[in-house]
Formats: sequence, C-alpha cells, structure tokens
Amino acid sequence: MHPQTLRAGRRHPTRAARKFSCLAVAVAVVSLGATAPHPEAGAPPGKSPVAVGYGGAVSSVDADASAAGIEVLRNGGNAVDAAVATAAALGVTEPYSAGIGGGGYFVYYNARSHRVQTIDGRETAPHSADSSLFLENGKPLAFADAVTSGLSVGVPGTAATWDSALDAWGSKPLKTVLKPAERIANDGFTVDPTFRGQTQDNAARFADFPATAKLFLPGGQPPTVGSTLKNPDLARTYRELGRQGIGDLYHGALGRDVVRTVRHPDLAPGSTRDARPGDLTADDLRSYRALHREPTKVSYRGLDVYGMAPSSSGGTTVGEALNILERTDLSKATQEQYLHHYIEASRVAFADRGRWVGDPAFESVPTRELLSQRFADSRACLIKDDAVLTSPLAPGDPRHPAACAAGGTAAPTTYEGENTTHLTVADKWGNVVAYTLTIEQTGGSGMAVPGRGFLLNNELTDFSFTPADPAVHDPNLPGPAKRPRSSISPTIVLDGGKPALALGSPGGATIITTVLQTLIGHLDRGLPLVDAIAAPRASQRNAATTELEPALYDSPLRSRLESLGHSFKLNPEIGAATGVQRLPDGRWLAAAEPVRRGGGSAMVVHPAGRP
Repeated sequence: MHPQTLRAGRRHPTRAARKFSCLAVAVAVVSLGATAPHPEAGAPPGKSPVAVGYGGAVSSVDADASAAGIEVLRNGGNAVDAAVATAAALGVTEPYSAGIGGGGYFVYYNARSHRVQTIDGRETAPHSADSSLFLENGKPLAFADAVTSGLSVGVPGTAATWDSALDAWGSKPLKTVLKPAERIANDGFTVDPTFRGQTQDNAARFADFPATAKLFLPGGQPPTVGSTLKNPDLARTYRELGRQGIGDLYHGALGRDVVRTVRHPDLAPGSTRDARPGDLTADDLRSYRALHREPTKVSYRGLDVYGMAPSSSGGTTVGEALNILERTDLSKATQEQYLHHYIEASRVAFADRGRWVGDPAFESVPTRELLSQRFADSRACLIKDDAVLTSPLAPGDPRHPAACAAGGTAAPTTYEGENTTHLTVADKWGNVVAYTLTIEQTGGSGMAVPGRGFLLNNELTDFSFTPADPAVHDPNLPGPAKRPRSSISPTIVLDGGKPALALGSPGGATIITTVLQTLIGHLDRGLPLVDAIAAPRASQRNAATTELEPALYDSPLRSRLESLGHSFKLNPEIGAATGVQRLPDGRWLAAAEPVRRGGGSAMVVHPAGRP
C-alpha cells in the first residue's frame, strides 16, 4: 500500500454517519469478521451480552452484580449509586478480581453540568516504603514470592472511593446501596466454571492461609460448578460499613484487622511458604485519601474522549495512541493495514508511558504534553505502512517534541495482574459511570482478612522492582505513600457535550490496548459496540512480540502482518470489556463480552426492543 493511502481520507465522519453506525447492529462486520452472537445463541444462562431500553443500564462481568445495579436504578438511585452497588456485589461474586481489599479508578459524567470528573482510588504504599521494597539481599524478589506476601499489600482505596463518589454525586447512603451485595453474600451465588477454574489455579496458595481456605476451599477443595457459595463474613462486614461508615476501615476495628493480617500473615500448620510480612500501619490507613483528579481529554474524530489521569497511565496512553491515529483514515484501511497501524501506535504510546508516567505526587509527569497533538505527530511519523518499528522502542520527549526522534533507554512494561473487573452504568437522567476496580492478581495477595470475608490486594507489585536502566530515572519505583502506576482505563466519550459511549476492561497492561482497539473498532471500523467488544484482540506493549487471541493468530491476517515484520505470540484471552452507549432515540444500549471470562451481563431497567 502506498504510504499516503491511509492518510488521504476524511478525518472526521459526520455525526449523522456516526449515528447510523451506532444503530447498525445488523451490519456485516468489516473489520475482523467477528460478530457478537445473540444472547440465545451463545451467552451463558442468565447472561446477555447486549440489552437495550430506557431508565438506565448496567454492564458488568456478572449477572448478580448487574442485577444489583439495576435494582438500585429501579428504586430511584442514580448512576453513582448503582455503580457502587454493582461494585459491592462484584466483591461477593468476583472476589478474586475486586473487593474492599483493593482499589480502582472511577470516571463520572454529570448530565447536569456536562462535566467529566474522576476519582483516583489507587492503593498506596506504606509510609515506610522505599525503592528497595522488593529487594532481598540486594536482588529483586521472584515475582510470585512478592505477590503472596504482606509486602505486596497497599492501603486499600475501594471503600474510600465509594464514600467519596456517593458524597459528591450520589443520592443514596452507603448503607442502602450495599444492601443488594449484603443479600447476595448471605444467600450465596452459583459457582460457574470460571470461578471454579480460578479457585483451582490458586488452590495451593489459598490452602496456605486458613482464613482464605475457609472462604474459598470448602471441605479443602474448590467449590463445584453449580454449587452455592455463601460469604456471611462479608455480609457482616458490609453491614458494619453501612452502619458505621468507612471509618471502620480507615480508623476502626476493621482497619486493625487488616493491619494485623499484613504484618503477621497467618499460615497453615506445616506450610513452607515464606509469606513475608508487610509494614502497613494504622497511620497508613488513617492518612489514606481517594483523590479527585481532572480527567485526561483528547479529541478524536470530532468526539471528546475522557480518561483517567496519572497515577493511572490509561488516559495518557490511550489518548496518545488516539492522537497518533488521528491522521490515519482507518475506516478505509484493509484489515491488515488497520491492525498494523493500531499495533504500531500502541507500541509508541507504551514506549512513552514507560519513561514518563508515575504517581504525580512524586514524579513530574508531563501529562499535558503527552496528550498534545504536536507530540503525537512527532511520534506518528515513525510509523510506516510497510515496515515495523523495533521493540523495545526508545521514548520520545513530550516536553521537546522533535519529528521522528526517539532518545534514551526503552523501559520494559511492568507486569500487572490481569484479573481486574470493570463495570459501566448509566441512569435515566443521562449520568454515566465507567469504573474499574481490582485487587491485582487473580486472588490478590492470597491473604483473606480473618472473619471479614475479603482478600487483600497485591497492588504494590505494580511498582518496578528495580530500574530498567540504573542510569535512567524510573518513575514507577516504590516510595513512601506512593501509588504504583496502573493501566486501568475507564473511558467516557462525549459528542457535543453529551455521552456517546463509555467503556473499560480488566487485563493488566492489556487494558490499554483493549480499550483502544474497542474504541477504534467502533468509531473507525463501524462495528456496533457489542461487536467491537467481541472482536478478536491484539495487544502490543512495546515488546518484541505482539500478543494475538486465537481467532487472529490462526487467521491469514497473521501471515500477512508477519510479512511486514511483525512477530506474534498466542494469548488465549485478552481483556473482558463492558460498555454503555446512548442511542439517538434516547435508549441506552448496554454491551458486554459474549464469551470471554464466561461472558458478561448487560441489563437495562426497561427493555425496549433490539438495538
């Protein structure tokens, strides 16, 4: 293909064209040949990957959790109330992904003010932490040893996020929105194959901690598919939080239990595990704050795309990649060239992420410059239609953009656990929430707080254990009360100041590429949102190889891309996105995964036809 072919097309589709593509759910998929099945054809029982109607919408990975959010909307709650209710329910049914032992990032669109606002509920390191947190005898710990230890546990931020969101924008008290989750914890939920598989994968380390084994290994074994798993301890914890407020965690008895668990990990008799104690203190809990931050913002195809600013790298990296792609008409590209440019834009954006993004309380993060079109253009000129950039690619300098320049040493992408969870909510007033929450690895640190019903995070392993290059500053080294860099990317897209869509995904560092690919699949390739979510994924994170899901790895596209110079490796599953979309006729469309992680659950308050 001639180098100018992709750059000559119309940059900004008309709103009419965009609205037509939003409604065209029955169109043939032009991008990757993957159309989401109708619910009756492919979704697990009780789950639907798409729902359309009025009164509000909820999309999450779990039917019980989505139903909890819908219950709150039906009872007059707004999107913030429903988001907290859904998140609390996920703490019951997806306890290996989320819960009050973890943290997350909350992005909110206020329909009255037409503003997007965010909360950084990321976990923080203890005040005693320094750059040697994960060094032992001068050498970095093995990653698995660091994960399953008190050293990995950051101050949880989820409860503070809920409290801050409800206080600023909610209409219901915490006690009320926790009720559906409390009921699910008391009555139990049905174990599905995904939950059993995750338990089996973690059974050995869960068995080393009596409190964890009591919760998730009934009779010493993973629960069977179809059985009911109850968590009365978590029901009591939610009830106490509702009655006493989050001060119980940050100033009270619940917090003391958390500190005791981190500082004195309780191992089963005969266990040979070295569950290194952490140095979390009551003062660390007391001083924690969920922070209101300005969102990131870029313009793409005439739309405003809002995301999460640092300490997350999601907003800056998705935003930079979109800016790089802004000059390329992806709507007219072949499948091969579309994927090539998406992969290369991801490669470049991750190169810059690794050098520049960290906790802004400790690092001078050039957020505005990273998101400038001038910087993106200086990086986009590196990308060729007929060749592949060498990885790892060195970063550019957003403070002094120079065309096609790259300098310094490339920073490899830090590994992040992939079992986060995302939920997306809208209400009848037009408010929207995109909220991603996590405890990092599947099962977090593996340590449950005895008698409290939840696992503690291992978020501090998102820090770099050592610098990639001792001669180059690493913005993601541990520090006192510092927040580790995240890839979480909850995103809200506005069209003329009103919500067009919102989405997000779990998946560690693949979150960024999942959100980016879903956005361009929908906005550029014309895929209905549920099909953009379902489409097979590629993930390039400034590495020598790009990860492909099986449908791409086994397709002729792979060999055509390899002929350009790409290298690939197989990843069975990348991400698990959810989203909501406002349709031109005023209905909400909720969309979730048809297959990944057992399929997601999209619901609306008042169903009204197919999209």
